[in-house]
Amino acid sequence: MAMNLRLTPEMATALQAEAERTGQSQQEIARDALGHRLHLIDNGGPGNERQRARADFGLLPARQPYRRVTPRLRLPKGTTSLDLLDRDDRF
Repeated sequence: MAMNLRLTPEMATALQAEAERTGQSQQEIARDALGHRLHLIDNGGPGNERQRARADFGLLPARQPYRRVTPRLRLPKGTTSLDLLDRDDRF
């Protein structure tokens, strides 16, 4: 849909400066702002390049933040994971 948008001189200057700074078009910046305002884009943080890349590739953030876990595998004392990889029965 095409539309006309009247901006204050301050808004127009800020939009032009942001377009030059980011290398995005003014339309992209306006669409991004509208998408956030209308909750069509996740407001979890600023719509930066990393978030757009995640969305483009279908990557989702972790359900829980990093937490320390205890390993399920326990090696005998004196055995390291390197010992497991350095076996004679491997080709």
